[in-house]
Amino acid sequence: MQYRRHQLSANVSILFTEYDYLDRFAAARAAGFDAVETWWPFATPTPPRRSLNEFLAAVDSAGVRLTGLNFWAGDMAAGQRGMAVHADRHDELRANIALVADIAATTGCRHFNLLYGQLASEQSPGAAAEVAAEAFREAVAALRPLGGTILLEPLAHDLNGAYPIRTIGDALSFLDDYVDAAGTALLFDTFHLGHNGEDIVAAADTHAARIGHVQIADDPGRGAPGTGELPIDACLDALARAGYTGRVGVEYKPSTPTTSASLTWLRRTNTPA
Repeated sequence: MQYRRHQLSANVSILFTEYDYLDRFAAARAAGFDAVETWWPFATPTPPRRSLNEFLAAVDSAGVRLTGLNFWAGDMAAGQRGMAVHADRHDELRANIALVADIAATTGCRHFNLLYGQLASEQSPGAAAEVAAEAFREAVAALRPLGGTILLEPLAHDLNGAYPIRTIGDALSFLDDYVDAAGTALLFDTFHLGHNGEDIVAAADTHAARIGHVQIADDPGRGAPGTGELPIDACLDALARAGYTGRVGVEYKPSTPTTSASLTWLRRTNTPA
């Protein structure tokens, strides 16, 4: 499925939630998507092999490509947003990185979102960055030989606790100053960036060369494109003009009873300016 010159992927952690998780891959395919992405689909960093096999089989049988995957980020439902800054969780994260590498080898997935994590009250930003950099370097070492890119995502400032990566500048400064930027890239999410006041059109033009993946949702509300105030079409056009050729992940919260019913935005004028 294509929109404004960009090939799309469906994030099945937030779309098609009217289906059981393992059925969402087939639902995405039936709706016209040939690629999917997902947050870490298990409660633990290293699930039982049977659960992993069921996940891989669901992707394969649906006939879709897995093009994006989050590393384990803790208990997302409870508000956690990553473990990179928490040295006491690095053993778990290290085991997860090894498993993600196995998934990459099996599926051909090449883009992996490593959420930075929320600072503990006693952590200084500099000390936290040193800890997080260690996790990022380990992820790069495991995935780069497979052609993988480790993504860093700024998140909405008032919805994700003490998560310090909020702007494109925050993300690129961390990658450049603390991590060898090779093998890493920015995850450009229109909802999070727009919510935090970034001009997403100007940013798309300025930072296209540093963007490894794009996700779209509107703001306010994190709904489908066109339900809020963000210039998403103009942003996508700017990315195309600037040479971004990667996938665009569809990652919004449908306001309709079914995800398929929310896809009317795809039928708008679909010719880039």
